[in-house]
Amino acid sequence: MERVLRIGTRDSQLAVWQATLVKNLLAEHGHAAELVFIKSEGDTDLKTPLYEIGVQGIFTRALDIALINDEIDIAVHSMKDVPTQMAKGLVQAAVLKRATYKDVFVPKADLAFMEDADSEATIATSSIRRKAQWLNKFPNHTLDNLRGNVNTRLRKIEENDWQGAIFAAAGLERIGVRPESAIDLDWMLPAPAQGAIIVVCKDGDIEALKACLNFNDADTALCTALERDFLRALMGGCATPISALAEVRDGQVFFKGNILSVDGREKVEVGKQSSIQESLNLGKEAAAELLSNGGQKILEGIRGES
Repeated sequence: MERVLRIGTRDSQLAVWQATLVKNLLAEHGHAAELVFIKSEGDTDLKTPLYEIGVQGIFTRALDIALINDEIDIAVHSMKDVPTQMAKGLVQAAVLKRATYKDVFVPKADLAFMEDADSEATIATSSIRRKAQWLNKFPNHTLDNLRGNVNTRLRKIEENDWQGAIFAAAGLERIGVRPESAIDLDWMLPAPAQGAIIVVCKDGDIEALKACLNFNDADTALCTALERDFLRALMGGCATPISALAEVRDGQVFFKGNILSVDGREKVEVGKQSSIQESLNLGKEAAAELLSNGGQKILEGIRGES
């Protein structure tokens, strides 16, 4: 009897969309699969900012446990939620072709305040990375916490006295809820692996691993690995405003990264380029360069505050 691969997923609309995409990709290559719904701590605590919960992989740990306990065969995650050090016994089975990596701003009304760096406004986001980059550009703005799934966060914009909120473009676009008024924040560098979907399976499950390798995107896998190397080298977590983006163009890998102080006042950036063949350590090299050029001082300041 043919094995039916059990795909573990959270029950949010976006998570189900991602898991269904993987199910369909498996079907295209002749593998039967079904969805298994797992509740995560990140879904049940909607008030505590992510960086105060103190648990790496808050949205992935429940699925990791289910994999280790053989309750599911495959887990599907937004890759930026996955800790750089995966749970023991689990391996990356595939990284899907990346969607847009950009952050977007969803305004409530008038956008005139964005034309003035000295303007005052209240903006919502739960991401300390987005807060720091926003404050770097708009130092007089107030940043409020915003939690919940995508639809909940969109609704909260109307329910609160904010000028708007910041989202990952990919999440809005995947489930078809990007408002027409949303604008791309081309100046905001994304979280490492933002816009990418990762499929994880148990180490040693050769059948599941081979099934998923059919839809692994080599360029996305390379770029997200470099971005996560950069994050790991800086020992960054949810409480550290670290951003990174690697892109493949014409056989070259272009890497950009930065770190900011939590209040956005200090910022150190790095940019590097190499051929694909010589890019293996690009993320680590970029992290070392950033640390030596002022990043270490910012990191020490953040750790001193925590």
